[in-house]
Amino acid sequence: MEKLYTELDEIYDEIVAIRRHLHENPELSFQETNTAKYIAEYQENLGHEVRKNVGGNGIVAFLRGDKPGPTVALRADFDALPIQEETDIPFRSKNDGVMHACGHDGHTAALLGLAKVLNGMKSELEGNVVFIHQHAEEVVPGGAKSMIEAGCLDGVDVIFGVHLQAQTPAGEVSYRIGPLHAAADFFEVKIQGKGGHGAYPHQTKDSIVIGSQLVGNLQQIISRKIDPLEPAVISIGTFEAVNANNVIADTALLKGTVRTYSNQVRNYIEKEMENVIASTCQLYHAEGKLDYRRGYPALITHEKETNFVAELAIDIPEVEAVKETEPSMGGEDYAYYLEKVKGTFMFVGAEYPNVKESYPHHHPKFDIDERALLISAKLLGKATIEYMKHGLRI
Repeated sequence: MEKLYTELDEIYDEIVAIRRHLHENPELSFQETNTAKYIAEYQENLGHEVRKNVGGNGIVAFLRGDKPGPTVALRADFDALPIQEETDIPFRSKNDGVMHACGHDGHTAALLGLAKVLNGMKSELEGNVVFIHQHAEEVVPGGAKSMIEAGCLDGVDVIFGVHLQAQTPAGEVSYRIGPLHAAADFFEVKIQGKGGHGAYPHQTKDSIVIGSQLVGNLQQIISRKIDPLEPAVISIGTFEAVNANNVIADTALLKGTVRTYSNQVRNYIEKEMENVIASTCQLYHAEGKLDYRRGYPALITHEKETNFVAELAIDIPEVEAVKETEPSMGGEDYAYYLEKVKGTFMFVGAEYPNVKESYPHHHPKFDIDERALLISAKLLGKATIEYMKHGLRI
């Protein structure tokens, strides 16, 4: 691996420059046309075969090794978030209200740098590499599903991906076998009551009272109808019923999210929400309508592939620790790839050392230690080369 490591070290400044360029020029999900063009041109300049507009703004590049072997896919996302950046870094976002606040600029920079180095090792590669540059990870339905439908995984034997973690120390790699990210669903409930004057509540069907009762009733699905050992969450994020202070609301709108791991629990919660909404509204002679939208499925890593990469990680020079992590109730559309092919998804720490306060993902002051880009590239590169040479026998 010395050649891989040395050559990545030599282009580290270029990887950082790519990340900073992307950070300065973020684009929202499904609007990433300039970012996609930048990525495609970089891959084309390396001489790789490039497919554009894959499932939307996605880019897929192919590196074919000179020796026969398996095909390894590597994925990096590249969309940004609708957040006004509040950092004081010199390369902060130039686009008002748009920011790379989740590390996707770093994911893309690491993968492009790795593509350049692996291209220089083409004569030694015992297989092929598919670089999946994915748009729209942040917004349902996401980019992964449409890219898969467009064929980005055709012929792929295994897929590897990483995500930078701003609140995990740089030099730490974390993994989990099995459930890693939850299925993420979203819903809206519209309550139709009967408005009226606040002085005469008996003449109304108060949608705010009904909605308040419904919030509590929905929580009882989790606390009283789901096995406590099964991870599940129902969260109400919005409760809207805007009126004058002497008017009882005619309608109320509740919006929220459901997070689960088990498909059985996922299906049960959706059905039970329909029952709870209907019965609660019936009690008050009102109407309730549920709009339930399925988001990303649960991200379940594969055991052999996860162990394979975890064992490789500890020997990377900059890696100080490799740890098993707890599952997260957050969502990630990388889950779709793992439903189709074997693979894994790992976290690379990107927290600055001795920092007074590190900010979480999706925060306006989010930032990363750029040394994590090098670790990410080395981890994905080593996993690719070793898989080509030995498969999972390591």
